[in-house]
Amino acid sequence: MAPNDLFKDEPEKSYDASSIQVLEDMEHVRLRPGMYIGGTDDRALHHMVAEIIDNSMDEAVAGHANWIEVELHANFHVTIRDNGRGIPTDMHPKFPEKSALEIIFCTLNAGGKFSGDSYETSGGLHGVGSSVVNALSDHVRVEVARNRELFAMDFSRGIPQTKLENLGSTQNRRGTTVTFHPDPEIFGASAKFKPKRLYDMAKSKAYLFSGVEIRWKCAPECLGSGDETPLTDTFHFPNGLADYLSQRLEGANTYSDQPFAGKVQFAEKFGNNEIGNVEWAINWTPSRDAFTQSYCNTVPTPEGGTHESGFWSAILKGIKAYGELVNNKKAAQITRDDVMGGGCALVSVFIREPKFVGQTKDRLATVEATRLVENSVRDHFDNWLAANNKFAGAILDYMVLKAEERLRRRQEKETARKSATKKLRLPGKLTDCSNSAREGTELFIVEGDSAGGSAKMARDRKTQALLPLRGKILNVLGAASNKMATNNEINDLCQALGVGMGTKFNVEDLRYEKVIIMTDADVDGAHIASLLMTFFFTQMRPLIDQGHLYMACPPLFRLTQGSRRVYCMDDQEKDEMLAKGLGGRGKIDISRFKGLGEMDAKDLKETTMKPETRQLIRITIDEDEPGETDKLVDQLMGKKPELRFQYIQENAKFVEELDV
Repeated sequence: MAPNDLFKDEPEKSYDASSIQVLEDMEHVRLRPGMYIGGTDDRALHHMVAEIIDNSMDEAVAGHANWIEVELHANFHVTIRDNGRGIPTDMHPKFPEKSALEIIFCTLNAGGKFSGDSYETSGGLHGVGSSVVNALSDHVRVEVARNRELFAMDFSRGIPQTKLENLGSTQNRRGTTVTFHPDPEIFGASAKFKPKRLYDMAKSKAYLFSGVEIRWKCAPECLGSGDETPLTDTFHFPNGLADYLSQRLEGANTYSDQPFAGKVQFAEKFGNNEIGNVEWAINWTPSRDAFTQSYCNTVPTPEGGTHESGFWSAILKGIKAYGELVNNKKAAQITRDDVMGGGCALVSVFIREPKFVGQTKDRLATVEATRLVENSVRDHFDNWLAANNKFAGAILDYMVLKAEERLRRRQEKETARKSATKKLRLPGKLTDCSNSAREGTELFIVEGDSAGGSAKMARDRKTQALLPLRGKILNVLGAASNKMATNNEINDLCQALGVGMGTKFNVEDLRYEKVIIMTDADVDGAHIASLLMTFFFTQMRPLIDQGHLYMACPPLFRLTQGSRRVYCMDDQEKDEMLAKGLGGRGKIDISRFKGLGEMDAKDLKETTMKPETRQLIRITIDEDEPGETDKLVDQLMGKKPELRFQYIQENAKFVEELDV
């Protein structure tokens, strides 16, 4: 069908106001869970528990609760209790027939944290946490002990199953209890909470707020073979993040006997933020991999954000100033990467009305946090360095060593790039970039010469290199080492990257800062991408761990109306754009890209390759459950077809549309 044929009069397929579907809050959550909790995988499943715990943590941080209990039952229902004020149960003034409790659990964008009157700082901001958990659970029971009375209400899939019941008086109880079970229709029949993951989550929350005691209970039936998660435990850490870091680095050799740790109120205000504080703990060690874990209002921010930027800026400026003070001229060449290398850091901020990227709050975007954290930490770090000359000198020497090693490798890399480029001048293979340094460079792995031709014209010659693959690479999972060593595509890939495989891989030898898989948005493209990710996961794991591997996101559609061009990632976005209109005149032409080779250079550059306008997905491994990733890769890509068949049986029902 030609694009314009879509706009011919077809009464039986008319597109008018009746075609626009309006979903109720709970229906929309169930249809698009990824918009609210990031998907339907294990991480999303456990994120639901975090949403409810965060509500109890907000009560504790506000000074209204001093204990929280997390209990995993034998039937894999989970209960979160607190001794806070209890969710209001009186009728809502705007909806006089509904209680505030029902509004909170059945309506998006409803909560007590918008005005700032009830909570000075909170982890729940969007008013969707409780209602999303309700929508994605087949059973929810909420009990509230408030004003010496006990109330209860039951829900299922976002719909009230009972009216708010007054169960009578309760003299020695207060707070909120939420019990829920994830809906197997959303998460799959085999999806169950993992005791160790919930245990670690509860423990980390106690570290983040020293004033709360968190109690853990787990039914023995929930523990699998070899699972040594305690059945009961109590967490209370008076020293907060300093205790957490000591536990994380237990047994490691560190450059300081005591970490640089502290907690201070922000010295200045911004906007409506009349309060706020930052807590941190950091030490350096040569015997452990570096890590940074950050939080905002007790919510983990795994992708960092402005608070992390401010913290590392304070550390970098402080160590360089100390180097200047002791007349170490080499300190001037230290960069943030040198400071972070070997650095094990925990950073937690409490601020009012923070801005996050996405509903799952993976990244803090509050601009002012950078300045507030930097200014608060910097003075304390200067004083700590001055008071601990022995430790400060050891840390400075370590960072200078890191800087010298980095500069030496950069020089070697520039030489290696020139020699490697000569070796790789193969017809239809590597098209290298002109920059000699690794910083800022990208290698796009594309399928076929046709996609490579468009990408060659669309690329930035200074920073972007291309490596076309001919067909599908070898599935390396279970493949013999000699078979991998003689595979042309794998050899070309290793040569282009400048690294070896397995134990011979050294991330410092990597010739590009970003490695970007760019395949067609179809089944074959997805298969090639999965083979490449399997290769990198099994043979070059640090490349993923250190954030060098990405997936490009080419659009499926281009809508054109006159001079106006709009790109859509999928059918849903296309339909929404058609419903809204493009703002131009005339008919809308629809072009569907069946492959990257069909996209002209302008399309490919604007949508997929230009850093200012493209979308990239960073490939990551779930740090909380690393063993689960190995298990899933083996299940999907290994030699046992029965495991693949089992996975398909359990998950195929979630596929809404398959592009074949």
